[in-house]
Amino acid sequence: MNERLKKLQEIGQSVWVDSLSRDDIQNGNLQRMMEDGVLGVTSNPTIFQQAIAQSELYDEELQELAEKTDDAKEIFRRIAVRDVQDACDIFMPVYDQTEHRDGYVSLEVAPELAFDTEGTITRARLVWEMVDRPNLLVKIPATKEGLPAIEESIAAGISVNVTLIFSLERYRAVAQAYIRGLERLVEGGGDPSKVASVASFFVSRVDTETDRRLEEVGREHLKGRLAIDNAKIVYQEFKKFFSGPRWESLESRGATKQRPLWASTSTKTPEYKDTIYVDNLIGPETVNTMPLSTLKATMNHAEVRPTLDEGIEEARKLFEELKEASVDYDEVVEVLEKEGVQKFVDSYSELIEEIEHKSNRLARQA
Repeated sequence: MNERLKKLQEIGQSVWVDSLSRDDIQNGNLQRMMEDGVLGVTSNPTIFQQAIAQSELYDEELQELAEKTDDAKEIFRRIAVRDVQDACDIFMPVYDQTEHRDGYVSLEVAPELAFDTEGTITRARLVWEMVDRPNLLVKIPATKEGLPAIEESIAAGISVNVTLIFSLERYRAVAQAYIRGLERLVEGGGDPSKVASVASFFVSRVDTETDRRLEEVGREHLKGRLAIDNAKIVYQEFKKFFSGPRWESLESRGATKQRPLWASTSTKTPEYKDTIYVDNLIGPETVNTMPLSTLKATMNHAEVRPTLDEGIEEARKLFEELKEASVDYDEVVEVLEKEGVQKFVDSYSELIEEIEHKSNRLARQA
């Protein structure tokens, strides 16, 4: 087991990998990552698009599915389900050994449904039933329209990875949706111990957008701070939400906390350290999901010690300093949410085009 990943586990932080491909499943890479100390997997349309485009391992299945249907979205759904099922099976020992705390694999509902509550509810149920693994997390974006779908899915006993959270206000709404969903599940006689959730709070993109605005107003000394400070304040909110009588009532029935998951943790700015969004966001009851490059850097040279509770007052002051600099926090996070949804929609469209192109080419060769 990697020494740094082991130390993170000892502190209480789980490392998941933000990458999934059939190549990694079949060549043993995913198994080796698990043995190094990786405790879960996340995926998104961009990851699947790259995997299918770059690998020949999908060709036979693409050809077979193309003979049955010309619906590229249905073809993708079946391919994704197979990969996620295989990854779930690989991580099932982690799921069992950690008593269902880790060992999860995430699969996203179609991004085109991000602003469609009913469509998201229906698709989340379909994905949950198709994968049919207890260690699946269905990814639902934290748009305003996504919030009722998150609550409804939790109430139905579906485990959820809430994605694309950028703001403190939206994080609070997500935590409330999870708790309400659990309360409804319990009222209906369901078992909350079988439901899990993480709140995926995006990090590096916050600095990318804020730094650009700070440059424009000549306040460059404030650059590189908001992403980390934003997440630190969320962690303080997490501790408030998941304590006290209301939460303890659910916990006594077996409910588990919705851990904050730090997402988008690769460094987008070359002058920042490649583990900046790892080193500064370490604390108990959290997850950090890392692309392969960040995972390798973390295993090699991350500075591992508890940092999430450091500098909280300075973090709170930063919001005032940004206001004084005429950088509108609410506008920043709104832009990031719209861009985040659009990026996934664009990747999903490219993915469907890639499947159509590849399956048509394979059909012609048959």
